[in-house]
Amino acid sequence: MTTRHNAIIWIDGREAKVFYLKEIDFDHMVLDPHNPTCHIRQTAPSIRGGETPLEDAFLKRVAEAVAEARGILITGPASEKSELVTHITRNHPAISRRIVGVETIEHPSDGALVAVARICFKAEDRLDPKI
Repeated sequence: MTTRHNAIIWIDGREAKVFYLKEIDFDHMVLDPHNPTCHIRQTAPSIRGGETPLEDAFLKRVAEAVAEARGILITGPASEKSELVTHITRNHPAISRRIVGVETIEHPSDGALVAVARICFKAEDRLDPKI
């Protein structure tokens, strides 16, 4: 991925979905907090119980997945998105400068998530005179 692509992350306690938006289509990656291998989707119920913070290693993998993105939108249904923002701000300042927003979104389909990202980045592009 190059810095010409924007990325949207949807994160909860079970997984992080990362979408890299291209002009017409998108690439998609799913990261599992309990398995360091990418592209594997966890289907079992969450064992977090909503109380235990996400592991730094998982947050680091998510941050690294969008390290080359031009703009980053972080979404999710609960506090995990804030944990990710805090991790990125503390540990990856160059990436944190490219976060364009943080939004609460429950459990959208992949298509709906990409549509939200396209709307967000289209508005962001109109505000940036360098684009």
